Amino acid sequence: MDVLGGLLEGPRARGAFMIRALFEPPWSVRIADEAPVSVMIMVSGSAWIVPDDGTRPQLIRPGDLAIARGPGHYTCADDVGTAPFAEIRPAQHCVPLDGAPVARYRDLGLRAWGESAESPVEMLIGTYQMRGEITDRLLDALPPLLVLPTEVWDCPLTPLLAEEIGKDEPGQDVVLDRLLDLLLIAALRAWFSRPEAAAPAWYRAMGDPVVGRALRLLQDDPAHPWTIADLAAKSGVSRAALARRFAELVGEPPMTYLTNWRLALAADLLRDSELTIGSIARRVGYGSAFALSSAFKRVYGISPQEHRTRAA
Repeated sequence: MDVLGGLLEGPRARGAFMIRALFEPPWSVRIADEAPVSVMIMVSGSAWIVPDDGTRPQLIRPGDLAIARGPGHYTCADDVGTAPFAEIRPAQHCVPLDGAPVARYRDLGLRAWGESAESPVEMLIGTYQMRGEITDRLLDALPPLLVLPTEVWDCPLTPLLAEEIGKDEPGQDVVLDRLLDLLLIAALRAWFSRPEAAAPAWYRAMGDPVVGRALRLLQDDPAHPWTIADLAAKSGVSRAALARRFAELVGEPPMTYLTNWRLALAADLLRDSELTIGSIARRVGYGSAFALSSAFKRVYGISPQEHRTRAA
């Protein structure tokens, strides 16, 4: 398993917010839901995405995909000068902003929201509701807003999502969650291959014949009692050469990377499973619950049990 695959293996959409948004110009909605990540696909019409932080607004057209990383706020509108008519707050609570006694945007039926079912502007939106530790490591490498134009983004999942989002069948929410996961993975893979992406160090390091091998070893078997000597032998270099090259390309020593990876895995297992702390410790490479607790508290400032309680 490569590093990107590993980072996307653990956190998965669970009851993600999925909707068809339908608008008629002029239209504008401010997004302040602070969701960790939202994926937007333009089906018809166009939209400007205007971040609150002052970064350059970006235009998306039919077929384009945008990913917004939280908790930053932004506005989606027909024009950068159109003031928002509504604001989406945490828990997808919509508040009218134009002073009208009746909200301009409303529920239009199954997973549809906006002004009218016949509106000329349509967006598909999928929003992750939770943020896991492994997801943090990945999303922190992304800009607050990225856009993949249709010229470089031709994904067969888009029409499938457009079809499935309007269905009401048994297990449909799970189907949509998995489609959103696949869409995010495909988009991030396409983004990291772009020259303007400034891919994170761990991603670029995968192409190195030595460090890439070491990263895959740590990724595939974090519970193994790895040492620099073990990694160096399996990577075909000396310990000093591996340590130096790994730190140069990844930005941290191999054992530090392994510790952070183990604890990230443990954090997700604490949140998403009912395994005992001892079982989680053994699964991620610690000999006992005490050893995991000591390392976890040193890095996160709270005990594994406190982390589990807060997540619940």
